[in-house]
Amino acid sequence: MARRSLLVRVLSVCCAILAVMSRHTAFRFCLDPTVEQSEVLARHAGAARFAYNQCLRIVKTALTQRKFDPSIEVPWTGFDLINTFNAWKKTEDAGRVFTVGTDGTIGVLVTGLAWRAEVCQQVFEEAAVDLGAGLKGWSDSRCGKRNGKRVGFPRFKKKAGALPSFRLRNRHRKGKPAAIRVGEKNRPRSITLPGIGLIGVHDDTRRLRRMLAKGRATILFATISHHAGRWSVSLNVEAADLHQAHQHPARHPGDDGGWVGIDRGLSAFLVASTSDGQQVGRIDDPPKALAAGMAKQKRLAKSLSRKKKGSHNRRDAAAKLARHHHHVANVRRHFLHQVTGALVKTHDRLVIEDLNIGGMLTNHRLARAISDAGWAEFARLLHYKQAWRDGQVVIADPGIHPASGAGNAAPSATTSPLLTACSLVLADIAWTATATPR
Repeated sequence: MARRSLLVRVLSVCCAILAVMSRHTAFRFCLDPTVEQSEVLARHAGAARFAYNQCLRIVKTALTQRKFDPSIEVPWTGFDLINTFNAWKKTEDAGRVFTVGTDGTIGVLVTGLAWRAEVCQQVFEEAAVDLGAGLKGWSDSRCGKRNGKRVGFPRFKKKAGALPSFRLRNRHRKGKPAAIRVGEKNRPRSITLPGIGLIGVHDDTRRLRRMLAKGRATILFATISHHAGRWSVSLNVEAADLHQAHQHPARHPGDDGGWVGIDRGLSAFLVASTSDGQQVGRIDDPPKALAAGMAKQKRLAKSLSRKKKGSHNRRDAAAKLARHHHHVANVRRHFLHQVTGALVKTHDRLVIEDLNIGGMLTNHRLARAISDAGWAEFARLLHYKQAWRDGQVVIADPGIHPASGAGNAAPSATTSPLLTACSLVLADIAWTATATPR
């Protein structure tokens, strides 16, 4: 009986832990590798690109052969591609050399891909998984299971054009520390990667280290990439839910109030108002990072166009232009994080319009300004941040507008009362915003 009660308590604790660890987030840090470590990172990125291209070559060859022999199986999933690539490594096509002794015994003189011991083996597996995801996306898009634009068939990654990146899993072995660790050997700003070792980190890792020390976060995998001349690592983390003090209080089932509509614009980035027309937030002067840096971008692009193709000067000019684009993206992303963070902290119910941003970008007079505003990224950040705080975000139909300034519209029979109310909130905001100088 005592053992049964102990088992019940252990299971209840495990269920509680699983219930808490239900939030996925990412921590991105800039790396400060040494010259030798930079070469190791580049070697891993090249190995990932090689494995991806080789798996794709195997798939294309199998598809061609299946036209003449339907019995040939094509590896399609990540698991099948991993097994196929591992089998290919042991063939003569991979550089494996066999020897035959005088007694007829067969030995291996040179193993396939002799350089593969210089990189972590997970790099090959994760590259195969990426190709499997790309093949699934293409097949789902082709048969109508995937929404959005049509997804093309995966293509080979060129050495000059592909983004150098690779992914490593965080393996937990019994009795041993995790493969990916943060802040070891009295170096708080450092990260340890499997097969690579300890690498310095430019940013502060205090927040992540505290979450890991308290058991409120678990690193799942790390993605290392090279952007604008710098290596960075993105740690995908399974974290605990936010504390109750940082979450919105639960509302009663019959409570339909508290909705705040957000109208996105260009001259004024956003106008937030309640259903009675009271304005609770307004941003008139967004950074407009692209417009602010357009003069420098034109100067750098002009300098790049004047350099001889294939020269070192052209490579340096391209790196300068890439760093400028990276800076513009960071300024825009920082602003969007600040705005969305402030909104979800102060309002538990938000309404935004279902804008056809892709269609708006066809207007070449406004395409640059719309892209600079980052409307789609704003909506994405708003959704997952509000979900963390147990709030609500509703996408309302932008086609419902107030009639003759009355602020009322007749809903259709198929429109839910909640969406109709949210659309009317946005309609009131749009009507007020058009009457207010922006």
